[in-house]
Order: sequence, then C-alpha cells, then structure tokens
Amino acid sequence: MEKYLSLSGNHSSNKRSLEGLSAFRSLEELILDNNQLGDDLVLPELPRLHTLTLNKNRITDLEYLLDHLAEVTPALEYLSLLGNVACPNELVSLEKDEEDYKRYRCFVLYKLPNLKFLDAQKVTRQEREEALVRGAFMKVVKPKASSEDVAGSPELHYTPLPSASRELTSHQGVLGKCRYIYYGKNSEGNRFIRDDQL
Repeated sequence: MEKYLSLSGNHSSNKRSLEGLSAFRSLEELILDNNQLGDDLVLPELPRLHTLTLNKNRITDLEYLLDHLAEVTPALEYLSLLGNVACPNELVSLEKDEEDYKRYRCFVLYKLPNLKFLDAQKVTRQEREEALVRGAFMKVVKPKASSEDVAGSPELHYTPLPSASRELTSHQGVLGKCRYIYYGKNSEGNRFIRDDQL
C-alpha cells in the first residue's frame, strides 16, 4: 500500500497526469511540485492524505483550490503553495508584501481549519483565532482589466527623478580635488570603548 507519492516533471494535461491517483485512496503524502498544474487541478478523494505540496505550479484561483481540497482531503494537515500566484510572496512578486502574505494565511486557515503547517511554517494559535474571526473577509479580489482599459491607458514609466529634470547633455556638475586627508585622529567611532575593552 503506497503512503507517499511524488510526481515531478512537466505535464501538459492535469487530468491525464493525475487520473491515476484514484487508485491510491490510502495515500498520506503527495508532492506535486513543479508540474505546471493550474486552476483546473482536480484531485480524487484522498481521505487519508495529510501532506500536500503544490509548490511552483500555476495556481491562481485560491478559493476554488481550497474549497476543492476541503472536499477531497478531509485529513489535510500540511499544505504548501509557495511559488504560485495564489500564494502572495514578496520573493516571487515585488507587488506583494508581508501583509498580503498574512491575509493569505488567514484566508487559507479559515477555509482549511485543520492545517497544522502552511508553507513550511507552523500555524500558531493566534493565526487560528484570527482566521475564525476575520478569515472570511481576507479574500483578495482583484478586478480583471478589460481590453478597453489596457488599450486606452498610456504606459507610464516610473522614474525617481522629478519631471522637470534637465536633459542629460545639459548638466552642471563640478569635479574637484579635496586638500584634506583623513588620518583618523579625530574619529569619534571609538569614543565609547574603554582601554580595558581593547
């Protein structure tokens, strides 16, 4: 009886690559990292599955995934979604910050309250309590950009310089030589260190 299964590689069809899992109803650990799995991911009912990693896939619809996992994996205690768009992480996207990740954790724990670990971090009692109170409101919904909005808006290029800055060819810089040579005699860097500490 298989208790652990790891599938790796690039599969073009999720249903074709995961249809054989239905034969492993007593499976306890499943690693599906880096398989290009998307929002059409369908897992069979796996009542004993307690560990699932879906790192580095193409999952974007978090709510659909969590509802599906709650239905087919009732014993799930460890879940990792790092490297997916659905998991906001400032290491993956510069637009995301720590607050986005906290909201994500709260929402996941609201949907899957039996989790003990999420993304390799232990779930704290405080996170669990916050998920009960606020989890339903932590879903991040972003409006989809219509084709008219994208076509009609000019591209803006960010620059830290003021808009009235001079052209590159009309600079007024000065280059000179300093007469003072620093010897460190007047340094205040060591003024808090006593002789007996040296």
